[in-house]
Amino acid sequence: MKRKDFFRTLTAVGIANLGLPSVGFGKHRADLVLRGAHVLDGTGSQGREMDVSISGDRIIAIGPDLPSGSTEIDLRGLVLSPGFIDIHSHADLSLLVNNKAESRIRQGVTLEIVGQDGSSVGPWSDAGFEETRDSYQRRYGVEIDFRDPLGFLNRIDKERPAVNVGTMVGNGALRGLVVGYSDRPATETELSAMKSILSEQISGGCVGLSSGLEYTPSGLANPEELIEIASVLQGSGYPYATHMRNEDDRLLGAIEEALHVGRLANVPVQISHLKAQGQRNYWKAQAALELIEQASADGLDVHFDRYPYTAYATGLSNLFPSEYRAGGNQAFLNRLRDSEYASRLEKACREKVALLGDWNSVQISSTGASTSWARGGLVGDLARARGIEAYDLTLELLEENGGSVGMIGHGMSEENTAKILAHPLGMLCSDGGSYAPYGSLGSGSPHPRGYGSFPRFLGHYVRDTGALALESAIHKVTQMPAKKLQLRDRGIIAPGAYADLVAFDPTTVADQATFDNPHQYPLGIPIVIVNGVVTLRDGEHTGNLGGRAVRGNSE
Repeated sequence: MKRKDFFRTLTAVGIANLGLPSVGFGKHRADLVLRGAHVLDGTGSQGREMDVSISGDRIIAIGPDLPSGSTEIDLRGLVLSPGFIDIHSHADLSLLVNNKAESRIRQGVTLEIVGQDGSSVGPWSDAGFEETRDSYQRRYGVEIDFRDPLGFLNRIDKERPAVNVGTMVGNGALRGLVVGYSDRPATETELSAMKSILSEQISGGCVGLSSGLEYTPSGLANPEELIEIASVLQGSGYPYATHMRNEDDRLLGAIEEALHVGRLANVPVQISHLKAQGQRNYWKAQAALELIEQASADGLDVHFDRYPYTAYATGLSNLFPSEYRAGGNQAFLNRLRDSEYASRLEKACREKVALLGDWNSVQISSTGASTSWARGGLVGDLARARGIEAYDLTLELLEENGGSVGMIGHGMSEENTAKILAHPLGMLCSDGGSYAPYGSLGSGSPHPRGYGSFPRFLGHYVRDTGALALESAIHKVTQMPAKKLQLRDRGIIAPGAYADLVAFDPTTVADQATFDNPHQYPLGIPIVIVNGVVTLRDGEHTGNLGGRAVRGNSE
């Protein structure tokens, strides 16, 4: 579709205006005026060609033919929307490694919500802090001088990365600090300690509680423990975000658990990266949506998010049941070769692989230097090349890397992916990290979602397949996540809102990152502005860094 025809479709006769007031300048001259863009304000309303004026970090006016500013950028022929909010990001510490946030800003993301899957940046014990500090100093030359999510936010304010950053608090981090990695219920004293820490972090500006119930130690918490801890969020409006206990054979039970926690804790629920893995489970996607719809109709504030790919990324150890990973990596590795466990572990692993398809459904994304030959390879192909059985190769990789090996699992339905992305209760996420094709973040073969989630959503699912309208898509990546996180001044183009903005060409926006070659920037996004700072211009990073910590209680 040609650009003019695309806009003609959006601005048909009778289109409603945005309903946003234009404010007067008085004697103040705008720092920046964006001219003639097709403005989609984030509310889901249809748009029209208008100017947007910015002073400092705020939008001050929206309307036709606004007064001139100190700097002007002609955006005619482009869509202008609020900056994209990634409600489930794993950028975290990588933003300290490369504060230009290359793979994030170039896909239009202006706000990262990290601390996901139960694994926030602290709170750490002395041992946990020292391990993280030494690891990042040795690998990246980055100093870690904080011990909890609030300390991380303070560091973000000092570093001023290209993107804004908000964080949740991980129940896995809380449990690891207070209870440890033992597979047992928390005591009353331990519950009280975890609740006290969480309360302090939420009061300081964290925007929710996350869980990662397929991982340890997060998944060692039972539903009663999760309800008790999540109850700290009552009255805040912040969500309990959960990577559920299961996303394949026991998906529907996991959905029920997530909803149960939200109901009894009396807090909003955000289901992370909703999916139905394995062909035999594809039918469950519709059943899962129906469970969520019913809970919403019954009054629970529940939403979900999803990335626009049919493959997920996790650790290779997640081919094995979570109960065998209790106690940490070394305990898990010991069990792999222990005759008491070995046969059961092998059986469980092979069943998990069969669920996905075969060994070539498992792709290695990251390893240590000694096994760099495996990065990007499919396990079946790698095993044949080395003349060994695929399961034995899996053990070799895990043992050689202390249990820390990244994998990509190919095992989801394209039809389900489109249905989930288009659903009115769903938002978009990347579930990815921050990377760059150069430097220390350019190694390995990460999931392409770290580079391409938002352009792929707009290009493939909106423009090419028509899974949903552009206005709805923009709402899902702007105002909708902002509202879920109680961030009233972000995710919208309106006078007084923060000037987080992205201009893109709806006819050319597209991802270029692939599973074979993930380190590739997307197309069709020439302008990104963060807190009034032009960070991407003509598709190139300006070097300007306008990001800051976003604290929930101050937004």
